[in-house]
Amino acid sequence: MDHVPRLRRYARALIRNHDLADDLVQDTLQRALQRLEQFERNTDLRAWLFTIMHNLFANQRRHASMHAVHVSVDDEGVPETEFAVAANQTHRLEVRDLDAALQMLSIEQRQVVLLIGLEEMSYTDAAFALDIPVGTVMSRLSRGRERLRVLMMGKNAGRAASTAGVAVG
Repeated sequence: MDHVPRLRRYARALIRNHDLADDLVQDTLQRALQRLEQFERNTDLRAWLFTIMHNLFANQRRHASMHAVHVSVDDEGVPETEFAVAANQTHRLEVRDLDAALQMLSIEQRQVVLLIGLEEMSYTDAAFALDIPVGTVMSRLSRGRERLRVLMMGKNAGRAASTAGVAVG
């Protein structure tokens, strides 16, 4: 299935835990197979699969918050998202900083930024997948991108200052 790598990439960027992300992908595919008769032919299968994933993820978050169990999935503070990066150390730092900045977005903004920026979905498909109006997608994307820009500017200023030997406070 051509969409599995995209589902996995999105889930891993969203959750940041490979095992939980893979479980979410598996649950998504299982649910899709169980409800295949509900898929409307000649529509976007990818958007339908991402809708299922979104709903499962939202249900899992609701269930987890009701039970108030908080587990650190990143004990060492190292992002688990796998991005293909060059051997260039600066590039690696930028990717790490981007991943950290993505995690600082609200879940709503992060979902939209990842679907449109990483998965290259159209606004319409992202709106369908998240079950929200296109205007909401546009505003969340705008706010998310602006927040990322501010966060990344702060990271880059800090890196430049530390490289120059200047204290950043």
